[in-house]
Amino acid sequence: MKNVEGPAYVLGHGLLSGRTAVITAAAGAGIGGATARRFLEEGARVLISDVHARRLKEYEAELAGEFGGERVGAVPCDVTDEAQVLALFEAAVREHGRLDVVVNNAGLGGTSCLVDMTDEQWAKVLDVTLNGTFRCVRAALRVFCAQEPGGVIVNNASVVGWRAQAGQAHYAAAKAGVMALTRCAAVEAAEYGVRINAVSPSLAMHPHLVKVTTDELLEELTAREAFGRYAEPWEVANVIVFLASGYSSYMTGEVVSVSSQHP
Repeated sequence: MKNVEGPAYVLGHGLLSGRTAVITAAAGAGIGGATARRFLEEGARVLISDVHARRLKEYEAELAGEFGGERVGAVPCDVTDEAQVLALFEAAVREHGRLDVVVNNAGLGGTSCLVDMTDEQWAKVLDVTLNGTFRCVRAALRVFCAQEPGGVIVNNASVVGWRAQAGQAHYAAAKAGVMALTRCAAVEAAEYGVRINAVSPSLAMHPHLVKVTTDELLEELTAREAFGRYAEPWEVANVIVFLASGYSSYMTGEVVSVSSQHP
C-alpha cells in the first residue's frame, strides 16, 4: 500500500484562550510535548511536567521563547510519587489561581512476552501508566470539585486497551484500566460540572517509540493503518484540544479512538 502524505499543520483558533492547563510527560517530541504546544497555540497557559528534569527545563525554555515566559511553566514530577503529584497541582493553583484542564499523558511501555515477564516489569508499567493516571485524576478532582466552574480532564489511553498485541500484556492492561478509570471518574465528577474523557491513539510516531520498538513491528503496525502512515503527535493533540474545549461540552466518560487502524 502506498503511503499517504500527512496533512498540513492546523493553526490555532483560540479554543483555549484564558485557560490554565497541567500536562504530564510533556518534555519532548511525543504526544505530551505536542499537546503543550497546541494548547499554547490555542491561547492557554500551560504548566508542563515530566520525570526528566533536564529535558523538561529545555522544553520549557523553548516554549517560553516562542510563546512568552508568562504563559509557560514547568514542575518536575514523577507520577509514581504521591508527594510530587500533590506538589505539581499545588504549584498550578498557586501560580495561576485556578486550574482548568489536566492532560494525563504519562505512561510507560515495553515489550515482553507474558511467560517471560517479571513481576517488576508488570508492576512498573502499571504504576506509571495506570496508578500514575489515578493519582493525577484524584489530585485534579480535589481542585476541580472545590471551584466554579469545575474543569476538564483528558487521559491518554491506547487502542491496545481494546485490541490484543503480543508482548503488550502489561501495557494493554494498564491502558484498559485507564479507560475504565476515565468512565468511573466521569460519573462521579459530573455533579461538580467536571468532564473526564480519554483519547485512544493507535500509532503516533515519536523518538521514544523508535527506541523501544523494532523496525519490523513498526512496519507491521503502520500497514494496519488505513492511511498507510502513522499519526503525527500533533494530530492526537488536536483531539485532546477538542476534548479540553467547549466544543465537547456534552461529552464525558468517553474514550475517543484516534486511529485509522483496520482489523
